[in-house]
Amino acid sequence: MSDMSTIEPGGPAQGVDETSLEMGIDPFERNWIRVSILLLVVFFATVSISGFALGFQVNGADQEVDPETVLDTPPWNEPGLRQISPGVYEAWVVALTWAFQPAELEIPVGSTVTIYVTSPDLQHGFKITDTNVNMQVVPGQVSKLEYTFDEVGEFPYICTEYCGRGHAIMAGTVKVVPETANGSGNESDTTSDSESDSESDSESDSESDS
Repeated sequence: MSDMSTIEPGGPAQGVDETSLEMGIDPFERNWIRVSILLLVVFFATVSISGFALGFQVNGADQEVDPETVLDTPPWNEPGLRQISPGVYEAWVVALTWAFQPAELEIPVGSTVTIYVTSPDLQHGFKITDTNVNMQVVPGQVSKLEYTFDEVGEFPYICTEYCGRGHAIMAGTVKVVPETANGSGNESDTTSDSESDSESDSESDSESDS
């Protein structure tokens, strides 16, 4: 009985080495903790670079609409492209079975476009190829993203959510055109027409006076 260790209240058993009671971390667990911390750092860096440097955005419900009456409510009753200021546009797009309205958007190169999309019937998707525009379109909600079109060309937009037998043909096109083909040329033509009209008026006036 004299060789048995006695336990004092609040302390370790007598005759037991206190260092043997210290808790440690297994080297295998320690390495996994380090890997986990590294993954968190990489994840945070990836999200930060994508959001701030590359311009990736998470689309959200910008507003709510009534799916039953949205097609009769402005501006959804006349979807399309609207110029807000030079180089700044808004695009209002309706996704419905199985088409987009409008089926084509013509945008001057270098323009920044805020895209609004909604649906009156089913859940759809809206993705513009070769861009980072990719939205989920939910009936009753308006999805919104902003994008600057810096390259001339055609960029098809497609539905990325299966919505029935016509899903595969549900598509449209964004046509990014040079600035001279959308606005400046028309202005010069208008100026020329007005000048020619004024010249013809002067000639007719002079003939009448003579």
